[in-house]
Amino acid sequence: MQADLTMGNLASVLALQSEEAALIEELQAGSEEAFAWLIARFHQPIYSLLARTLQDRADAADLTQEVFVKVFRGVGSFHGESSLRTWIYRIALHEASNQRRWWTRHKQQEVPMEQEMGEGDSGSQLRLIETLVDPAESPFDNVVHGENRARVEAALNQVPEPYRSTLILRDIEGFVYEEVAEMQGVNLGTVKSRLVRGRACLKALLTAPACGARPAANTGFEVPLGEEAR
Repeated sequence: MQADLTMGNLASVLALQSEEAALIEELQAGSEEAFAWLIARFHQPIYSLLARTLQDRADAADLTQEVFVKVFRGVGSFHGESSLRTWIYRIALHEASNQRRWWTRHKQQEVPMEQEMGEGDSGSQLRLIETLVDPAESPFDNVVHGENRARVEAALNQVPEPYRSTLILRDIEGFVYEEVAEMQGVNLGTVKSRLVRGRACLKALLTAPACGARPAANTGFEVPLGEEAR
């Protein structure tokens, strides 16, 4: 019976690989239908990743579009060194990293997105920011609602990089360690170390007394990337 299960799993993997190879072939041939399917499949997960990584939904919406432009332009040079999903997520993380560096270098203020754009379907005023946010919820969003969701998201936003991205990829998006390592360009030991420290930081933030002050749990977590094992 175990052998049957193993063979069944192998058959499923081979079938998925065959389907992905066919999709890649269509994408590289310029199929609009294939690219539309790709956007429908990955738009929400990529947006959710960027929104949590950048902590700004408007920036995340813009950057999500840019990610798919990069995918469209770069798919011709994709040779299957990793899965298509891993490759797309790696592009998204790279773009998010570039965005953070750009803001740090230019010290730009956040641009207000509260101006009204006219009336929405309900007759109330529609703000610009509301046109940029994808209303669909990810599986993670479906689990945590209300105050609990707000607390988790607020605490997650306080976890410093690169620990926050590692938590998002492993615990929220569900990627395996090897995929996270490939996306972040580090070894498995570094991924596990980041995950342990990120979880500890998040737990400290969530269990700290709700006194209105930011907990000191971040102390000691701001470690330059260069000091971590690669």
